[in-house]
Amino acid sequence: MSAPGEAAAPRERRWSDLFPLDWELIRHAGAEPVPRHLKKWWFCLGGTVAYLFVVQVLTGIALTFYYVPSAEQAFASVETITREVRFGWYIRSLHHWASHLMIAALFLHMLRVYFTGSYRHPRQLNWMVGVGLLLTTLAFGFTGYSLVYEQLSYWGVTVAANLVEALPGVGTVAAHLMRGGEEIGGNTLTRFFILHIGVLPTAAFVLLGLHISLVRMQGVSEHVFEGEEESGEARHFPFWPDHATTELLIGVLLMYVLTLLALVWPAGLGEPADPSRTPDHIKPEWYFYFSFRLLKLTSLRITVLLTAAALAAVLLWPFIESWLQRRLRFPDTGSVVLGVLVFAGFLLLTVWESLDTGHIP
Repeated sequence: MSAPGEAAAPRERRWSDLFPLDWELIRHAGAEPVPRHLKKWWFCLGGTVAYLFVVQVLTGIALTFYYVPSAEQAFASVETITREVRFGWYIRSLHHWASHLMIAALFLHMLRVYFTGSYRHPRQLNWMVGVGLLLTTLAFGFTGYSLVYEQLSYWGVTVAANLVEALPGVGTVAAHLMRGGEEIGGNTLTRFFILHIGVLPTAAFVLLGLHISLVRMQGVSEHVFEGEEESGEARHFPFWPDHATTELLIGVLLMYVLTLLALVWPAGLGEPADPSRTPDHIKPEWYFYFSFRLLKLTSLRITVLLTAAALAAVLLWPFIESWLQRRLRFPDTGSVVLGVLVFAGFLLLTVWESLDTGHIP
């Protein structure tokens, strides 16, 4: 300690002084222990979704420089990206495959959360945020392939607009707003483009921020499996560098898989949109197969009502289950059985539609 009147010795300058952050707090957060089961990829699928979302953002920004959201030039601009822009086919293929893997990883993540009971108190709100992220991701997929403005895009939007129009009460207004008029055209592409690069990314960032904040406040759900107590291993390990290294390795592996898919199955192009010619055989993307099959089995109105009821049930399931347990002594295993039945039905409709070559309903 310096004597009175003496100047304090100057502190050594560090690069971290450039950033006015509490570095001790950051180090403490990085050393936070996380449950050992997060070493298994099945339990950290949320990180996979986040990584693929970053890939989507970066490749999407690159594609935006060349894409033209107009009925006359949309398809031609995508064709230019695919065939003329240097490495355009690669960036577009990365964007294409990352969207498919992101939706698949999010589906698997929610299945894991459901079947391990991680949606229960106090994580009901985070489950609802997760459902919101799933719907946002599906909207990303739908608006994304619609922007190509090929036959799949045009007739997919046509079917979707018909479904929206079947909504009770607000259907006509909602469909008109979605199309930007009575017909699908330039106004539709403008709306979808704004949704795809502006509204949906903003919603995704907000939901992701809320999701991560709730995880930080409530902690990661812990699961102890048979035989782990006797193994003598520690039940927790530090986030940094152990878990962060695991996530980094998964990210490198995902980039390798995306590149391999882009090289072997690059994103292709169909025929340009032609409102005057209805194609004989056309399908939506695989994640909408179940609703497409349901539409073929029932009608527009029934498909809309069943889909809306299913989404509401999934969104509110933690509270529905709690009510059933209080009133009807609904067992925990009942949720597992119900989940298996619902997933089996979803899988059946998806596979059934994938094998069918029927006409547009």
